[in-house]
Amino acid sequence: MTVRVGVVGAGWIGKEHIRRLTETVTGARVTAVTDIDAARAAEAAAPVGAQVLSDSAALIASAEVDAVLVTSWGPTHAEHVLHAIAAGKPVFCEKPLATSAEDCLRIIEAEQAHGRRLVQVGFMRRYDVGYRQMKQVIDSGRIGEPLIVHCAHRNPSVPEAYTSSMAALDTAVHEVDVLRWLLDDEIVSTQVITPRATSKRFAHLKDPQIMLFETAKGVRIDLEVFVNCRYGYDIQCETVGEEGLVRLPDPAAVGLRSAGRHSTEVLTDWVGRFAEAFDTEFREWIAGIAAGLEPAGPSAWDGYAATVITSATVEALESGHVVATDLKPRPAFYGGAA
Repeated sequence: MTVRVGVVGAGWIGKEHIRRLTETVTGARVTAVTDIDAARAAEAAAPVGAQVLSDSAALIASAEVDAVLVTSWGPTHAEHVLHAIAAGKPVFCEKPLATSAEDCLRIIEAEQAHGRRLVQVGFMRRYDVGYRQMKQVIDSGRIGEPLIVHCAHRNPSVPEAYTSSMAALDTAVHEVDVLRWLLDDEIVSTQVITPRATSKRFAHLKDPQIMLFETAKGVRIDLEVFVNCRYGYDIQCETVGEEGLVRLPDPAAVGLRSAGRHSTEVLTDWVGRFAEAFDTEFREWIAGIAAGLEPAGPSAWDGYAATVITSATVEALESGHVVATDLKPRPAFYGGAA
């Protein structure tokens, strides 16, 4: 079976996923594209022979579309996802699922009313080989019960439009999701500490930030978000347990000995760091649809949790206080208590 995919949003990430679905993933074909900018939609659609449709409603309703990929501007995500659920079509939504908890809950309620999971949220780190290896070690019990997690998310630089709140909403959101998954635990409180600021930032930006999370089981997580570190794109994660620790491996790189030095390359952007994870994410999504299975990746509930926790982290940054996340009870539909 070839899964016919309609793409809502033809910006950079939309075009990249169209390329991925066409050149890397087997069993998929992009058949329709829409974007608020019709010329941009046409530019993305032409190389793959896809139709350009007037809006997301027309694309989702099309008989030539089996599944929907949402890569549009974040505040529009909820509308498109809700349309896909109403049409009974699987929908992959790049993060965020929605920009408010209320819209996330509307999606959750609609999906439960449909009676079957249709929504997957684009948190690609769950598909990274290193994180999957860490998950296997933690679940096996080889390090005992997790106690502490140390993380870092470093970018060489960010544009002037990047704001202090984006450190949580756009950057730390990936750690929030992958840590909930790694630990099989929920984040119940958040706090932000701002150390001495780097002189390399724009004046309006608080950078770096140290985010402190506590989980329902009492695990403490510290996350350094440093988006002007200058030296490269560096993702670190170490889980300390009662009987050992497990550390995320750095990407494989050759060792260079030259001019009296031994060095290895540090990647400079997230595209190179997680390219294989993106590929695996879409391969598994398409394979699941072709097999008639519900999506097994990050759910609408995971999208809701990420939005609530990162919003609470912004509140913690602005107030200087420890902020409770106040998540709703997880419905049985998403694996919660009946």
